[in-house]
Amino acid sequence: MSSSRRTFILRLWIASLCLLTSVAHAQDVAEVPDAVRENVELLVHKGLEDTVGYAFVRDLTTEVGPRLAGSEAEARARSWSTQKLAELGFANIRTEPFTIPYWSRRVDRGSIVSPAPQNMVITALGGSTSTPPGGVEAEVIRFESMRELRAASSDIVAGKIVFIDEKMTRTQDGSGYVMAVRKRRNCATTTSEKDGVACLIRSVGTQDRRFAHTGMMSRSTAVGDGPAAAVSPPDAEQLTRLLENGPVRIRLDIQVEAQSEAPSGNVIAEVVGRERPEEVVLLGCHLDSWDLGTGAVDDGAGCGIVVGAAHLIMSLDEAPRRTIRIVLYGAEEVGVLGGHAYAKRHADEMDHHILAAESDFGADKIYRFDTRFGEGALPYARAMQQMLEPLGIAPGHNLAGGGPDISMLPELGVPVVSPRQSGWDYFDLHHTPDDTFDKIEHSKLNQNVAAYAAFAYLAAEMDWDFRPSTGFGYKNRYRPKAAVSPSWSVREP
Repeated sequence: MSSSRRTFILRLWIASLCLLTSVAHAQDVAEVPDAVRENVELLVHKGLEDTVGYAFVRDLTTEVGPRLAGSEAEARARSWSTQKLAELGFANIRTEPFTIPYWSRRVDRGSIVSPAPQNMVITALGGSTSTPPGGVEAEVIRFESMRELRAASSDIVAGKIVFIDEKMTRTQDGSGYVMAVRKRRNCATTTSEKDGVACLIRSVGTQDRRFAHTGMMSRSTAVGDGPAAAVSPPDAEQLTRLLENGPVRIRLDIQVEAQSEAPSGNVIAEVVGRERPEEVVLLGCHLDSWDLGTGAVDDGAGCGIVVGAAHLIMSLDEAPRRTIRIVLYGAEEVGVLGGHAYAKRHADEMDHHILAAESDFGADKIYRFDTRFGEGALPYARAMQQMLEPLGIAPGHNLAGGGPDISMLPELGVPVVSPRQSGWDYFDLHHTPDDTFDKIEHSKLNQNVAAYAAFAYLAAEMDWDFRPSTGFGYKNRYRPKAAVSPSWSVREP
């Protein structure tokens, strides 16, 4: 047989296989009754014209502003949210309190002392310790990555200010952040182990403007192992150029406030199911934010999305069979503490949590819908994906994580979905002073509201079980993984 003939047969075989697979998948989609389908289409239509979600994030960021975990502002956000949710007509509104370690910045200044004196734009990292009063001055040693710092001898780090100049890669799915965030989490600890005096990192972000990105570093109490700050990208470039010409000395002055305990809490509201109210479809976001901006894209937008979606479902002629529960988590930015508190408090109810989703990746459009269902429930995933296609949302895989505050729920047997938003520009704004309401586009936010309303209603209205026997086992107790759980315990007051 000639090579061209073999190639033709191979291509024909592949085409036939693809066609058979396509047909099999087309037949393997759960049926949705016409009345339910009509309600989904109505929710999508109304979602694209929604004003509730957009108004929620607008008013939250305007009337409350920044909402640092454990602060008086976060407490005001809880009070504001419960009042707003009551005005919107939600049921069973309550706050579930817990306490957390508290950290806040008081002073964060940086400057080049020599050879060319000038100020730098920096911001203290969450969990940084204070420098001595007036700051610390030392020679800088530069590393291109966290890996390079770990490999360095203590002899060359001792007595110096470490500078990690690793850039972050821009990606749609945010995968560049997974790599870049390591230096923020671990720089202070490694620097301290090698007797360095402080840590400075290039901001974990993708923008090139002159402001810095904050974020939490690893720590076992309210503060970590040393002073640590992020520097703006232009200042990182300036510092690198100076280091190419010889030694550079800088001064960092960081003063912080820390407390072992401060109040936080999760705000909860519901659309009560008409037949099985004890069964819950959970839609989450986080209410807290960093203190530099007003927390619009991270994560006021997420709260607007889930509130808007649940409100749309509440506006239907009758409630769905199951309960829609929205959870506005507290203290996510400082260790996903609201998520852990919820999982601990509701551990004995996890078998009644039918599905969970979280919006915490800004306000851009959803481009893909991932699931994490038992193998036998994949026809339900395909039905959801099919209903979302008119919104420009493609089918995804079955390896969804759900989101930070619900990341521990799959190990407790709860199926999750991840509506994947485009994160192409998200890390231009993330944890910066530029995270403000003007960055949110109403039409893009509404595409999210429509999508969340559609899949949440399907999950709440249909008698679907997303955890058939294969793929999920309910553990009935809260056991957070060491990789994601804080080293302190979340305490209920």
